[in-house]
Formats: sequence, structure tokens, C-alpha cells
Amino acid sequence: MNRAALFDVDGTLADTNHLHVTCWWEALRQAGHTVAMHDIHRAIGLPGEDLLARLLGDDHDTDEDDALTAAHGTLYGTYFDRLPPLDSAAELLRALDRRGWRVVLVTSATSSELDALRRAVDADDAVTATASSDDVGRGKPAPDPVQHALDLADAPAHAAVFVGDTVWDMEAATRADVACVGLLCGGIPRADLEGAGARAVYRDPADLLARLDDSPFADG
Repeated sequence: MNRAALFDVDGTLADTNHLHVTCWWEALRQAGHTVAMHDIHRAIGLPGEDLLARLLGDDHDTDEDDALTAAHGTLYGTYFDRLPPLDSAAELLRALDRRGWRVVLVTSATSSELDALRRAVDADDAVTATASSDDVGRGKPAPDPVQHALDLADAPAHAAVFVGDTVWDMEAATRADVACVGLLCGGIPRADLEGAGARAVYRDPADLLARLDDSPFADG
């Protein structure tokens, strides 16, 4: 039976959440919207259209969604050559790969963003596949991306662990009946991650790697 180690990327393997906050804030500002950075931070991890609905309201003019998303993408793209991986992110993926886990990246990033993130993390040799919201009808917090990742890994839910940094990650994994692990490096409080279903919470990838034998991965 295959085992699947499912990982979010932004804020989990790469220290990029606050870059996204800044880029969304500027894209919204340029379009005449005043949105608090704190609110944007809480929405990071959602697909673009869901993020905008959360920030601007379900009744906002969706005709501008494409322009806002494009503006965010252009601003974020200026960082592509220097996206910072989190400490020991690559080592964590390789350690799990060596232990026989099939590593799948589960992200809401666009294909160009994902390419840049994979270059930053630099652990493609340990990655079996990637799953994004583009591959399914609904993104996180719906379970669809996690279920798609399980299919890619050819693994059952009870033999998988999902690692993420947002409540959307925890909710998506929980709805897919997958054990979930929260990381604090994305800036979301421990209590919020646990309230959304995290079985265990660690500071960052380095902390999880150091405690791997006492983590939910040990149960696998």
C-alpha cells in the first residue's frame, strides 16, 4: 500500500505568504480597493476568485477579477528569481521520500508560480507529482485538491498525511479524511490550525524534520 505525504507550498515549504499579501494589497489598491493586510493574510491559500470574494464580498463586481488576478501575478512575478525556501524544506521532502512516502505538492498556485516555487525549494527529485486547484472543480478548503493528490499518489486517505500552514489546508485535508499537520511559519496561530483539524503543529519544516519520528508520519 502506497503512503502519501501531501504538502502545501506557499507558507509551508517557501516563505512567501507575506509576499502574496503585499502583491494582493497593491493590486487591490491600484484598482481602488482599500483592504487591510491582516484580512488579506487570512485569505492567502484560497484560489484567486475565492480570495477576492472573501475580501470584496460575494456581491462584488466579478468582471474585474481577471484584471486583479493578473495584477497580483505580475507583481508577484518580480520575486520569482529570489523566492525564499523555508529552512530544511528540501531535506524534509527527501527524508520522507527515502522512507517510502510518495510526496505530492498540493497548491493553489498558478503553473508559473509553482514552477518558481519548485525552483526555490529545489527538491524535485523527491516529488512524485503536483496537484493544483486548476486540476479540479473546487480549490481548498474543498477536499477536491487533496483527493486528486491521493489519486496521483495511488494512496488511500488513511495512509496519507497533509502538511500545510493555513486553516484552508487543514479544512481541505480533514474533509478528505486525511490526517493533517500544521506549520506556524505561514503566520496563522496554533489555535486556529488546531481548530481547523490539525492533529499536530510544528514551527516550520526544520522543526517537523527534527521531530519526524514522533509526528503523524511515524504512525504511517
